[in-house]
Amino acid sequence: MKWMLRKSFWKNFKFKYKLTVINENTLEEVVGIHVSKLNGLSVLLAACTAIFLVAALIIVFTPLRNYLPGYMNSEIRAQVVRNALRADSLAEALSRQNLYIMNVRDIISGRVKTDTIASMDSLTSIRTEELMSRSQEEERFRKEYERKERYNLRAVPERTGTGGLIFYRPSRGVITVGFKPEEKHYGVDLAMESGGSVLSVLDGTVVFTAYTVEYGYVIQVQHVQNFMTVYKNCGSLMKEVGDKVKGGDVIALAGKSDGRHLEPHLHFELWHRGQAVDPAKYIVF
Repeated sequence: MKWMLRKSFWKNFKFKYKLTVINENTLEEVVGIHVSKLNGLSVLLAACTAIFLVAALIIVFTPLRNYLPGYMNSEIRAQVVRNALRADSLAEALSRQNLYIMNVRDIISGRVKTDTIASMDSLTSIRTEELMSRSQEEERFRKEYERKERYNLRAVPERTGTGGLIFYRPSRGVITVGFKPEEKHYGVDLAMESGGSVLSVLDGTVVFTAYTVEYGYVIQVQHVQNFMTVYKNCGSLMKEVGDKVKGGDVIALAGKSDGRHLEPHLHFELWHRGQAVDPAKYIVF
């Protein structure tokens, strides 16, 4: 019985139909084609295969592959990083140029006397906050806060040893492993994307750079007030020993994972007077 059903199925599948085109006026057969379900399926598979091969050839041999996730080559990725760094530098240069133009305008108008400043750069650094425009909401908030705190005699506690320093975040990643000195983990681990920017948390000087098998590229920066920061598991370094850096400057790029992490991450350590301290107490991650 099964054999009969199978034979009937294949007979129906291979049964040929005649597709005819007839002239309406003369009823003459113009074109006649014999087709079957097997022929139609074969043509459909051949068409799909041809479309797939054409699409694969376009992706492999044209620049379109760079727009697909995971296909960007190292040269284009490096170019993207360089362009991002150039954009940051251009934004900073544009900001300083705007301040410079405002200073020149104030000197010409007589609002600032030329014999009261040592140089244009000193005037720019002194008046940076003064030249920043405040919105009306900020002005109202400042006045309201000053009114409420005018007779407040409470002392605002300060973190030991910071001296009013403002710490930048070393990256935009979230903490995956916290500060655990009892386990000899003297810093925090931050999840990052491969090629993400690693920033200096304070102004300072690069005192050490190296590559290790365990931690990848490592860079150390010495800061004021006996602070030192260590950045491990970097994919590449943007600074060398002796370079001066500002807080927020890009000093390295992430890109290495180890046995404890499946994804690239940054191991960040903060040291003060030779002792490892919890970075979460100084930096808002």
